[in-house]
Amino acid sequence: MKKFLALLLTLVMALSLAACGGSDEESTGSPPEDPAANEESSGSAADVKIGLICVHDINSGYDAAHIEGLTAACEELGIEANSQVIFRYNIAEDENCYDAAVDLAEEGCNIIFSDSYGHQSYMLDAAEDYPDVTFVSCTGDMAATSGLDNYKNLFPYTYESRYVSGVVAGMKLKELMDAGTVTDPKVGYVGAYPYAEVVCGYTAFLLGIQTQVPEAYMEVQYTNSWYDPVAEGEAANALMARGCVIIGQHADSTGAPSAVQAQKDAGSVVYSVGYNIDMLEVAPTAALTSSQNNWSVLYRDTLEKFIAGEEVPVDYAVGISEDAVMISKLGPECAEGTQEAVDAAWAGIDDGSLKVFDTSKFTCQPAADGSYQVDADGHVTSAFGLDSDGDFVNDTGEAIVDGAFQESVLRSAPYFALRIDGITLLDEAYFVQRSMKIDELLSVMSQ
Repeated sequence: MKKFLALLLTLVMALSLAACGGSDEESTGSPPEDPAANEESSGSAADVKIGLICVHDINSGYDAAHIEGLTAACEELGIEANSQVIFRYNIAEDENCYDAAVDLAEEGCNIIFSDSYGHQSYMLDAAEDYPDVTFVSCTGDMAATSGLDNYKNLFPYTYESRYVSGVVAGMKLKELMDAGTVTDPKVGYVGAYPYAEVVCGYTAFLLGIQTQVPEAYMEVQYTNSWYDPVAEGEAANALMARGCVIIGQHADSTGAPSAVQAQKDAGSVVYSVGYNIDMLEVAPTAALTSSQNNWSVLYRDTLEKFIAGEEVPVDYAVGISEDAVMISKLGPECAEGTQEAVDAAWAGIDDGSLKVFDTSKFTCQPAADGSYQVDADGHVTSAFGLDSDGDFVNDTGEAIVDGAFQESVLRSAPYFALRIDGITLLDEAYFVQRSMKIDELLSVMSQ
């Protein structure tokens, strides 16, 4: 019964995450002379044929970062993107992904990437049907347990850039408080879904802020969509109406920064920290910086191994030590000394002296589900990083090492899901909707 419920929850999650972009496809490049030649690379860049499945298109900052990253990696490796890469845009997290993956395999692609978490189960199905093609989900958490040699996961250490962008925000917040302009250190965060990927990001963001303003606290508003400019703008406005003076985001559009800029132009003291792309174009005075991923590093490293005939890692994750994460140019209203604080933070993360999830820096309430343990002061002493049975509760894999939570080490996809003190979730509608769908499915299946 437990396995049945786990499969059911997975089905519901897939339904709830169906992308709004539909399944319209666009492609560049042409198939090779022999479309059926899906053999592994023979050691030459000229022999590789690449597919990239995008949940949206170039208008989404997240997808744009992938498209640009893969293109840059190809240029570095001597791969002709115009003839050796096929892009599929606006592929929803449903059967359209499987169809797109199959089409790419039939067109001769011998390595196929997808850029959204919800694509992974369909990529896994395609990997089973095309064992001579390598499939890579960015991101995903099924590769290690799939039993397939041709299915992989990769993702960067996004929490590192989140933390450093938090340092930028903290410097500004401190400046505002020192000047008496702001008295309540409340910050807001527009999140897509309550996944560990989002949770670890906003937690790292707040911890970065607290290096400058220890009493800072955060409210999080979910949009239940990866890309929805209107919903993201509305969420930002709701957070600002509640007194949040800095708005961070894990969402893929410019909706939140644009809303912050509009409020700033109207006279409010508010600032924005974006994601994926530099937001200065839409928020020229409100944007402080953006947390960014350098996808070219992950694509380059993966393709380099593939071309050389080496084993592509089942889970691949790297961060600032490999230049896989970064922040965008600092905005014009960043506090004095911000660049120096940023440089110090990067240096500390790089040399290991700074641990983003140092357990002495935050507290948690006891875990009812047993996924972590805390001492009398609320500091985490032990935490599981992996879910062994699909019930959405981490129950294996010790993640606390030397007093810090080790993120994206047990697998590439984020698994930090601790709810630390100082963060309030404003909307649990996602869980309510998911529970309703589960009840509806159980009702139908019992008839």
